[in-house]
Formats: sequence, structure tokens, C-alpha cells
Amino acid sequence: MSNLIVHGGTPLSGRIVPSANKNAVLPILCATLLTRKPVRLVGIPEITDVRKILEIFRQLGSEVHVDFAAGTLDVHHRDTRFDPERDHLPEEMRSSIMLVPGLLARFGVARIENDVQGCTLGVREIDPHVEVMERFGAVVERRREALIMRVAGGGGVAGAQGLQPNFHWLDYASVTTTENFVLCAALATAGDGTSTLMNAASEPHVQEFCAFMTMLGARIEGIGTSRLTIRGVERLGGGTFTFAEDFHEAVTFMALGAITGGEIAVRNSAPEQFPLIDRTFAKFGVRIVHEDGWSRALVDGPLRVKAPFTQNILPKVEAAPWPYLPVDLLPIFVALGIRAEGSMMYWNKVYEGAMGWTTELAKFGGHAFMADPHRIVTFGGKPLAPAEVESPYIIRVAIALLMVACSIPGRSVIKNAAPVRRAHPHFAENIRRLGAQIEWVEGD
Repeated sequence: MSNLIVHGGTPLSGRIVPSANKNAVLPILCATLLTRKPVRLVGIPEITDVRKILEIFRQLGSEVHVDFAAGTLDVHHRDTRFDPERDHLPEEMRSSIMLVPGLLARFGVARIENDVQGCTLGVREIDPHVEVMERFGAVVERRREALIMRVAGGGGVAGAQGLQPNFHWLDYASVTTTENFVLCAALATAGDGTSTLMNAASEPHVQEFCAFMTMLGARIEGIGTSRLTIRGVERLGGGTFTFAEDFHEAVTFMALGAITGGEIAVRNSAPEQFPLIDRTFAKFGVRIVHEDGWSRALVDGPLRVKAPFTQNILPKVEAAPWPYLPVDLLPIFVALGIRAEGSMMYWNKVYEGAMGWTTELAKFGGHAFMADPHRIVTFGGKPLAPAEVESPYIIRVAIALLMVACSIPGRSVIKNAAPVRRAHPHFAENIRRLGAQIEWVEGD
């Protein structure tokens, strides 16, 4: 177990450059399996899931050369091999499900472990992914420990001849299912080679993933919308791709400055993605300024929930698929709500298991009420004290608990904080440069 020791109460200030977005990096890594040409990725973050995927590539015989200090990765899948009886994808990393289209394209066969999972956000079914593979012509064999998928005629030199273009309408705008559809469609050339996805996810990281696919030669229309049209090509090429800054990390650093009474400037090359995020900050008395490629959170006095004009209702923060406020950011604003004077309701419209950590906030003295599996209410501005708390296996919840600890003078412990390392490289080192007194300690 990895714990974070925090000596809080110090305003955090300074400048920082966010790392790449894990939710763009991982599907892009998986997409490299679709091409036999060399690919260079610039800005690759040193995080747990990246290391796991690169280890899979090495086990499959791919050439992998990574320099995390320089942030560069060169990968070449020229001599990659796969045996479904021997080669297993990691169960503890949900993004491994995005390796399936590349395996189907290269070898005509792929494998999904029955217990593939990621953060403990609630029930996260694999059925939508299996349905997508079936739409493209995959035949699924259910075994006790795994699902084996096969595509007749797949695995040729030109790519996925066995994959059949199709029209599909998702039950909900799932990020990973959208990416899996694009991965399958990119090389599906039968008939007129046109595949269309309705109710597609459109998050910034999905757009970045589609930009990478376009660089390889994929033909995608509708990027950033809920309708994607992909026209399959015979083969994809290679090239060099540079990752953008992670907007999740940008928001996190700005919120750390606001909750501790400091001011952190974050490099941000896409402020056009922030209007709703900026308005959400404003609900807590935080003003966001975007200038010259940098973003800052400004607070005049203590955090305070802005009273709504409609009387007798609770102000609320609603999180759902983009262009709503991203659900991954909801815990960050819960942390602000625990500090801010006033009450706020938070509504997670996606995951039913992501809000059950209010008991940990209570250990700090925070007052939060869980109304149902999707909604909580914070009653902020209460006196807080240092505490030892335990994070569930959810990246941004561990960070939210860390934010609260950083705002309280004294020593706090965030137990089981390892999920932070899944998304944010050198996170503790980065905020130490901003004035935080924080260290990792390995515990039982």
C-alpha cells in the first residue's frame, strides 16, 4: 500500500506544466498495434498503466524504446506475435480492452479476461465492447476465465480484411466504446468501407485520440461531435505525435492553489475547452483567468458557495459525458465544497459507485451527506482538522482527499493513494515545488 503523508496549511503557488492525459495516452498506445510502421510519441508520461502496456508490447515481440526523462517513446510492431492460449492481457487495467481491435486486425483473434477492471467506480460492463466487436463480425467464444474473439479472414498483411463496416448506435456515450469502434473501423474496408457511430463520446481525449488516428491515415469525419463516420483504409502509416496537456491535471493544480489560499499558474493550450469548468469554479467563489497560454485560479477571501437566484433550492454541480462537466473532475469540486462556506449538491450521472467516500471526509471534520448512489451534498465551512483517511481505488478521489489535507495545518495521511500514480507522473514532486510538504511512504 502506498500512502501520502501531508503536512498541510501552506498556500501553494508557482507555475507548472501538466503532463499528458492518461485517457488519451492509453488508447493511442493501443492504436499503435494497428500499424506496422514505426511510431514516435512525444510527452509520454511515466505512469503505471503506460508501463504495463509497454510491457505487454515487449512480451508480444514489439520493439519498444522509451525515455521517460525526455518524454519520448518509439514503438514498432513489425514483428509482433500473439497467442490467445499463452498471452493474457492484464485484468487490473481496463484500458487493456482497447488492445482487442489491434489484435483482431493483426491476428484475427483476441482475448478479454473476464475480470478486466479499472477504478472502483461501480459496475463497468464489458458488454458494449463485445457488442461492438460482434457488429464488426467477431465471433465470441465464452470460456470460464476469458472471452475469445475471432474474425474470419482477419490477420492479413493489409490489416483487418475480416472486419465488416457497420452502423451502430451506442446505448450511452461511452469513451472507451467509442474508441474501440474507431479502432475496428479504421481498417474495415469491405463493401464501401464506411462505418458510422451514433451517440459517440466527444471528450477532449477522444478528440485527441482521433487526431492521432488521422495522423496514421485513418479517415474520420465528425470529430468532436456525437456522430462519427469512418471510412476504412487498406493500411495505416506511422509518424510522430505530441500529446496535449491534461485538462484534468490543469483543473487539479488550479484547485490546489484555490483551496490552500495560493495561486498556481498552469500551462493550458486549450482554454476553449474550459467555459463550463470556469463557471463551475465560480460557484465556489473562484475566478479563472486564461492569459498567454496560462490559466490561474483567483480567490478574493475565503471560498464561498455562490447563492442561486432561485430561492429555496440547493446549488448543484452536475457531471455527465462531455460537453457536461467531466465526471472525473467531480471529486475535485467536492473538495472545494468541503472548504467553502455554504451547501452544494453534486450529481454524478454516470457512475453509481463513485460517491461513497463521504465517511473519509468526515474524518477531517467535513460534513457531507450521501443522498443516493449518484448524489451527495456538502455543508462546507466547518472547522477541519488533520486526519488519517483511506482512499478508494479512484484516482481523483485520492487527489480530492489530498487537496483537503493540504488545506489543513498539521499532519494528515492519505492511505492507499497509489491510484494517483496511474494518471499523474511525479505528482508529489510537482506539488512540492509549489510549496507542499508531502512524501510517499510504503505501508502495509
